Amino acid sequence: MSRRCDVTCAEPSFGNAVSHSHRRTRRRWNPNLQHHRYWLASEKRWVTLTLTAKAMRTVDRRGIDKVVAELRGRGVRL
Repeated sequence: MSRRCDVTCAEPSFGNAVSHSHRRTRRRWNPNLQHHRYWLASEKRWVTLTLTAKAMRTVDRRGIDKVVAELRGRGVRL
């Protein structure tokens, strides 16, 4: 499973962990991914999405029907 948000397409970002002595080692910042089930009333079924916390607020604001329509427009199978 890729660590990517279905709505915002957020992925891990990479950089350096810098110690007190300024020794640098590679590290990554993972997005805050959550699995959430939404009820699609128009299709009478549940849809499970992998979302970041920010994307969950986007779904609450815009509505699940509009978000699913946008995802299907991008070619995502749900």
